[in-house]
Amino acid sequence: MNSMTVRTPWHLWVVGGLSLLWNGFGGYLYLMTQMEGEEFLRSMGSTQAAIDWQASMPAWMNALWAIGVWGGVLGAVLLLMRMKWAMYAFLASLAAMVISLVASLTVFNGMNVYTTAELVQTAVLTFIAIGFLLYSRMMVRKGVLR
Repeated sequence: MNSMTVRTPWHLWVVGGLSLLWNGFGGYLYLMTQMEGEEFLRSMGSTQAAIDWQASMPAWMNALWAIGVWGGVLGAVLLLMRMKWAMYAFLASLAAMVISLVASLTVFNGMNVYTTAELVQTAVLTFIAIGFLLYSRMMVRKGVLR
């Protein structure tokens, strides 16, 4: 029986590398926020109202943030390893991101805290996460990810 091998397209390495850098930076921001707290947030230009608002979040919102960030990092690593589980990691990351976004804007009145620039940034982050998910799904369908 002959088994066909699918060649890895050059763009997988580009997308995977960019995804690892992008999501790795998210991991850095997450860790710095967890370790340095208010000092780090102030250095990033957050207002006291935004810092207090973030500090008031329940643990499940922090858990969603962690899943969103580290799911993206895991997805990037799995993509570079050519594993189909990358798609599921990106899906978990996107789902956590969307759930936390909806909760922060509705349940926790985020519209009173977010600036227009932060809302645009959040939209861009969401579209990029969708892009990584769709790309990994396409690579699974083409047999590149196993």
